[in-house]
Amino acid sequence: MALRFPPGFTWGASTAAYQIEGAGPPGSRGTSIWDTFAARPGRVRDGDNGDLACDHYHRYPEDVQLLEALGTGAYRFSVSWSRLQHAGRGPLNQRGIDFYSRLVDALLDRGIEPWVTLYHADLPQPLEDAGGWPARDTALRFADFAAAVHHFLAERVTRFITVNEPWCSALLGYASGEHAPGRTDPAAALRAAHHLLLGHGLALEAIRSIAPAQAGITLNVAPVAAATEHPDDADAARRVDGLTNRLFLDPVLRGEYPEDVVRDLSPLSNFGFTADGDLAAISAPMDFLGINYYAPQKVYGTPDAPPVEQPSRYPGMDRLGFHHTGRRTAMGWSIDASGLTGTLTRLTRDYPAIPLYITENGAAFDDEVTGGQVLDHDRIDYLDEHLRAAHAAITAGADLRGYFVWSLLDNFEWDQGYSKRFGLVHVDYASQERIPKLSAKWYRDVVQANGFD
Repeated sequence: MALRFPPGFTWGASTAAYQIEGAGPPGSRGTSIWDTFAARPGRVRDGDNGDLACDHYHRYPEDVQLLEALGTGAYRFSVSWSRLQHAGRGPLNQRGIDFYSRLVDALLDRGIEPWVTLYHADLPQPLEDAGGWPARDTALRFADFAAAVHHFLAERVTRFITVNEPWCSALLGYASGEHAPGRTDPAAALRAAHHLLLGHGLALEAIRSIAPAQAGITLNVAPVAAATEHPDDADAARRVDGLTNRLFLDPVLRGEYPEDVVRDLSPLSNFGFTADGDLAAISAPMDFLGINYYAPQKVYGTPDAPPVEQPSRYPGMDRLGFHHTGRRTAMGWSIDASGLTGTLTRLTRDYPAIPLYITENGAAFDDEVTGGQVLDHDRIDYLDEHLRAAHAAITAGADLRGYFVWSLLDNFEWDQGYSKRFGLVHVDYASQERIPKLSAKWYRDVVQANGFD
């Protein structure tokens, strides 16, 4: 049966600066927290770093051609704060301005709309040295940065995402230490979460003070369920949902922190970092909400259950395990597209109405090049299931207006280095040769049909 998405539905692909750009010419990018983190032995798998990555800085014309071949009408990429402001403050670096101007012009010349993410994990190291996201001043510096970026892009870019996945930046970066900057201070992680959201709100105001623009934030949202009916498992699921989803959704969409989450976290923090006016800024009306979806979570918290994941990702929790069943990706994540339908319908049911965009969705698999081809049928199956799940949510009433696949290219997958491949396009990191996978051709056909035949 033919299945079509609504007229005007946005189809795109996503990337992030540190994951694909490479450093570029000497001196063209300042040091970010990921440069520092990757230089520490044992922090990133195989000692990998983003010094070269996909060399998108030099190869962006080829990558824009790959986008054009996909037929997507939009490309979501991030600008590197440390490329545009080496110290995280002051005038923008002209070489950085020139690079992103060339990229934006190349996209517009081919009829591809640029969607610019202002912050995707790469805080300039000087700002981390001054306190990082746990420091309130970082949110103020980010607002200045957002205004400066919009100033030079205002006539060509009208879609901005302020902050990508503040959960990852705050809790993986400052609580568990799995991501840059690698700190393990749960109380600091909660301050970081608040200041990332405050940075979003202040950036939103700054952007709109320059010129009209469509702007929002991207949150990684996942359905959370108890692994069993045991009360300890149910309570763990409530707490994980609070720390994964509601700690970010409620301030942005309701202007408040969830009472149960604040209560759970009271031994760590009294939320005294929240100043008058903060929540009003954080909850200022947005034009859309971006959703990154990969997998559902089933959790257990029974006293005798051995933990399989670091509780430190979730401040205030002493024991926590995740239950994985069925098919999994190379990341070990469960494959369950129904969770995407549930996520989108939950947002529609439980929160004020707002246009939704899936700004990341995809899967890593152990791809192999055979005869010059990558026949990634498992990725096609994953994407097919999740797009059908997204359509089911639209049918159920979700105001979903677009879908961006993660990712255009295989790239630097944070602490996993280059060991995990999410791309529609295979990258040989030694030669930098690009090979569109079978999934790229499949996605092109979906985009052209605006659905499935």
